[in-house]
Amino acid sequence: MSIETYLIYLGVLAAFFLTPPDTSQLLIISNSLRHGLRRSAATITGDLSANALQMTAAAFGLTAIIAASADAIWIIKWVGVAYLGWIGVRLMMTRGGAVEPGAAREARTSVLFRQGFLTSSANPYAVVFFGALFPQFIDPAQAVLPQLLILGVTYLLVDGAVLLLWGWTATRTLGRLRALSGVWVNRISGALMIVAAALLASRDLSAEARQ
Repeated sequence: MSIETYLIYLGVLAAFFLTPPDTSQLLIISNSLRHGLRRSAATITGDLSANALQMTAAAFGLTAIIAASADAIWIIKWVGVAYLGWIGVRLMMTRGGAVEPGAAREARTSVLFRQGFLTSSANPYAVVFFGALFPQFIDPAQAVLPQLLILGVTYLLVDGAVLLLWGWTATRTLGRLRALSGVWVNRISGALMIVAAALLASRDLSAEARQ
């Protein structure tokens, strides 16, 4: 892969991530508000782990299978919507005391990891996305696997940096609003989760309308 091709790829990723926060980013913001950035790193790890599996699926030629399986896409999509909505409603109904930045609360690392993994996995179109993105930057005259590794690792690094930035921004904001009670932090976090669920639902409904 030439340096010019790689720089173009970075430019495409930059344009892709210069958008309002998506479902995974809203989850990071929510968890960072409630648990702090350090604990929320588990959510980021879960999100990137799901992305890595989706990239692997795309690399092994499963893009066409996923694209053709409308029933599987529908089920995965709405399970993700229900999961995020359930988290949001539960948070909004939770009462809590004063919250300080970085407060761990009861959430275990495994729970935060699972939230990130399931939220990212709830987007089955990611496999199709990676299957469409990567071939644009692969030189068929060169070994394909090393190129896929470069593209995949670069995406994960950029995605991880963006998620960390959103989480850091959330914790800094909370640091300036320390007077907020735990009830209001939970309500804000819950509202973000419901917005994330709505984004997933609207994207799925739009896809169905185009069919």
